[in-house]
Amino acid sequence: DIQAEGLKKSFGNFDALRGIDLRVKRGEFMTLFGLNGAGKTTLIKLLATLTSPTSGTLSVYGYDVRKDVNNIRSVIGVISHDPYLYDNLSAFENIKFFGTLYGLDDLDNRARSVIKQVGLEKRMNDLVRTFSRGMKQRLTVARAIVHEPKILLLDEPYTGLDQHGAQIFGEMLSDLKSHR
Repeated sequence: DIQAEGLKKSFGNFDALRGIDLRVKRGEFMTLFGLNGAGKTTLIKLLATLTSPTSGTLSVYGYDVRKDVNNIRSVIGVISHDPYLYDNLSAFENIKFFGTLYGLDDLDNRARSVIKQVGLEKRMNDLVRTFSRGMKQRLTVARAIVHEPKILLLDEPYTGLDQHGAQIFGEMLSDLKSHR
């Protein structure tokens, strides 16, 4: 559940968001459309607790974005333009690192499972710096779902994905929706 009332985000004199009201219920998908500069990424950053609102209220899964940052981060997965991966680590090491941040048990098996899910099992031990943009985006999906988040925030998730990666990602989204 995501709820916003009168949500505003300003950067100096520029209002990136002006009084957003929204509610997204469990199991729903919401898509934002708009021109570049319309505030879509700003809203995602607010939901992901990467920035704070200037005014208004915002809660994610019942947690207030101003007070419950760690709780929110434990229930969300974020896929954005930046893969937030470490180039000098292998795919497996990256996923294990992020799994450790979430305090996951049976981390080796979970890391292998999500890497296989995104079709990168054959490259699991290769350094991320050797990956194509599409492969990095697939690994970003694995990073975002390693802790089985309740909410996925997607900011242009198909950017850089090849046809096979896009198909895998689409199937994953359908699968996630059917299990909610």
